[in-house]
Amino acid sequence: MLLDTHQRTHDYLRISLTDACNFRCFYCMPNEEIAVTPNSQLMSTEEILDIAKIFVALGVRKIRLTGGEPLVRKEVKEIMEGLSTLPIQLTMTSNGVLVHKHIDTFQQIGMKSINISLDTLHATKFLALTKRDQFQQVKNNIDLLLDRHFKVKINVVVMQGINEEEILDFVAWTKHIPIHIRFIEWMPFDQNKWSKEKVFSYQKILASVDQAYTYDKLDDKPHATTKKYKCHHHAGTFAVISTMTAPFCSSCNRLRLTADGKMKNCLFSTSETDILTPFRQGQNIIPYIQQNVKRKEAALGGQLGDDYTLLDTTLLENRSMIAIGG
Repeated sequence: MLLDTHQRTHDYLRISLTDACNFRCFYCMPNEEIAVTPNSQLMSTEEILDIAKIFVALGVRKIRLTGGEPLVRKEVKEIMEGLSTLPIQLTMTSNGVLVHKHIDTFQQIGMKSINISLDTLHATKFLALTKRDQFQQVKNNIDLLLDRHFKVKINVVVMQGINEEEILDFVAWTKHIPIHIRFIEWMPFDQNKWSKEKVFSYQKILASVDQAYTYDKLDDKPHATTKKYKCHHHAGTFAVISTMTAPFCSSCNRLRLTADGKMKNCLFSTSETDILTPFRQGQNIIPYIQQNVKRKEAALGGQLGDDYTLLDTTLLENRSMIAIGG
């Protein structure tokens, strides 16, 4: 059991397969010409599987594959197949553009749920946000997942002046389709041009929905990052991830492993623990894992404070989102 000093049990591991991505979303990566990590510095397929087994032995029961874009990694099929043999719930967060090439594997290994990042329902805005003309391919792949009976969650980073006017359009999507929309407050990472003025808060998101819908608050699962709702007579649901205005750190059960084998105990942690180097040296990495968990701060990596409007991003110590893996 991986227990921190705040008596939180950690049984959920997010593994980044790569810091490469086929999109260029400005809020995720510093710039178009970002340098990706050389393959020699990435965890190999065998290393990912062996390290995952150690985490599972320590109590991890859920693994999410992230990136960059996890599906651009050429060994992703072998990694998914290997992880699926472990006693875990295996899932993934993807931008969706390559899903059609891997959906058969998803089904063969028993994956039931997948999160797709999609911040707009308009093709022209999609191109502006991602620098890629792939909206229709992503939308087709979401429909394909739904047709194959996957539980699909859509991650929408809401940004003032960019896409907040689409909140009702996303909620309307849940009317007849059993899809799950997750509105995410914009978070600060290295060089992602975050500003407090562009944060569209949890309260504002609900106020937007109030304009057109009546909805009920649903019960949130233990360790949930979302505040979940369902509009009356809708097939799907919507939720808010309120990291900036109403954090959920008190019940956090998540750990992260970057593509280059560094362990982070929080998305906003200032420190990392190198797991890969001692593993390659034949060392027992369990003490490294346990020490990392013990150093976990009570909330938000000890960096963000209670009021995001007072945040000075020049003082933050962290990687870009794409380098962390989300």
